[in-house]
Amino acid sequence: MSADFWNSRYAESGYAYGTEPNAFLVSQKQYLRPSGTVLAVADGEGRNGVWLAQQGLAVLSVDASEVGLCKAQELAADRGVTIRTEKVDLTTWQWPGQKFDVVVSIYAHFPPEVRARMHRRMFETLKPGGILILEAFTPAQLNYQSGGPPVVEMLYTVDMLRIDFAGGEILLLEDAITELAEGKYHRGPAAVVRLVLRRPGMD
Repeated sequence: MSADFWNSRYAESGYAYGTEPNAFLVSQKQYLRPSGTVLAVADGEGRNGVWLAQQGLAVLSVDASEVGLCKAQELAADRGVTIRTEKVDLTTWQWPGQKFDVVVSIYAHFPPEVRARMHRRMFETLKPGGILILEAFTPAQLNYQSGGPPVVEMLYTVDMLRIDFAGGEILLLEDAITELAEGKYHRGPAAVVRLVLRRPGMD
């Protein structure tokens, strides 16, 4: 979906996906070290990036929508934390190598022609020992009305992620049915895939 689509959505009143962090991300808090660095991919209006900053991490939130990132800064100010934001096209962005202790990708869906490359960039931007936390919708999500891309080509599977992130130490990789309560666009039962992995190397 285009930057114009997301600018339009985020220009609506309120926060499209709420102001509270993704529940799966919160459940993986044990991997977050205060003073660590974290990249929040496609962070939109900042609900996850702001929560990560509240945990004491140095956050870079990237997104294609300047409207979303402005609201992320507003949310950060409201919560009394600071985040860095950068408007980027992730497909052309110069991803820094071995830069972050944590990469968070929550419902960042890429078209099939760039998906594997984007996932490889996420892996490569982790420091050795760094952690990736990802949640995304699976093809089974087409049976639900709780959000996500409406085409199967944009949805992810366990096998797909295992291939895309080959070389990582998988700590968790599972399908799940969860109940979403994230603003007005993610509500109700949802079919998701979850991945937590570590980049091998010094911790």
